[in-house]
Amino acid sequence: MTDSPDIDGKPSDTRVVVAMSGGVDSSVTAALLADAGYDVVGITLQLYDHGAATHRKGACCAGRDIHDARMVADARVAASPPRPR
Repeated sequence: MTDSPDIDGKPSDTRVVVAMSGGVDSSVTAALLADAGYDVVGITLQLYDHGAATHRKGACCAGRDIHDARMVADARVAASPPRPR
């Protein structure tokens, strides 16, 4: 990885937490770090009542974004070969 994070230690010994929005940037970041051998944990937050938000005019698609982030993570895990620890 050309723009490797400035983290001491081996990637395989380092856990990195990536905030997953469900978008391309966070998904690519998580994938690049995983490819470089880091132990990547993706997180996302839901800071609202989804039921109330979906019925409000002009509400965004945050629930869908959370679903997209989960799908990216699941697909990534399924496609990744097991790494030796």
